[in-house]
Formats: sequence, structure tokens, C-alpha cells
Amino acid sequence: MPSFSTERHVGHSADEMFALVADVEKYPLFVPLCERLVIRGRKPDGTRELLIADMTVAYKIIRETFTTKVVLDREAGTIRAEYLDGPFKHLDNIWTFTPVDDAHSTVSFSIDYEFRSRTLSALMGAVFDKAFRKFADAFEKRADAIYGVVPEVSG
Repeated sequence: MPSFSTERHVGHSADEMFALVADVEKYPLFVPLCERLVIRGRKPDGTRELLIADMTVAYKIIRETFTTKVVLDREAGTIRAEYLDGPFKHLDNIWTFTPVDDAHSTVSFSIDYEFRSRTLSALMGAVFDKAFRKFADAFEKRADAIYGVVPEVSG
């Protein structure tokens, strides 16, 4: 099963990065391959918020839409997307936001997935792998654009 994970130390607070990743409606503006994202439903669940979202990814002539349940848990500093429907057999994605100080944090991103179809896997597998490798950069650049650039922590 394909998977990818990364951890980045960023010049933005954990709260800022959480808010940026939680703002899923904005993904088509900057996330690689994301053509469209529609929130079907949103509801509070104790200290968490649950979203049901349809994301359309596109590459050349291929377009696929899939549905996920997104659990926004600000208190735990996590955002998890769990697969519900679409072209995958399995998809699980988690973000973790850990404060370093008031202006810096560590952001972890991991995803593992498997397409239902071997044909789609052959067509999209390498493209998805490349896109996931660009995800962290895309979110960090978006944070810089929204919040400004903060100097690195010197140790």
C-alpha cells in the first residue's frame, strides 16, 4: 500500500497551521491536484468538529472525486481524514501540529492509500506520490502568504 509521511519545522504557530489545514474549502487555491472541494456537512462533536467533504483531484484528462470524513480536533492538535467513498480501497490521512514556541511548530503529515483499480493505480500512482511530496511545501508557502514569514528559531 503506498504511503508517505513528512515532518516539518515551520515558522508559524501550531494554532495557525491547524487553522490553515482545517480551512479545507481553500484547498483548490493551492493544493496540488485539488480541483474542487465541497463540504457536504459540518457538525460539532464535543471538542471536535466533523466534516464530510468531497474532493475532486485532477491530472490531465483524469478526474476522480472521493468522500472523506474529516475530524478536526483542535485540543489534540490533529486533523484526520478517513475515507468514505470513491476510487480508493483505502485512504487514511493525519496531520499533527506540535507547538515549539509561540511562533513556531512542528507539522507532521502522513497518508496511506490504495486505489481500487489497478489501471487507476498505474495511471495515478506516480502522480499522487509526487503531489504528496509537494503538499508540505504548498501548505508552508500558503502559511507564509497568509501569516507572513517568521525567522527560524536559533538554537
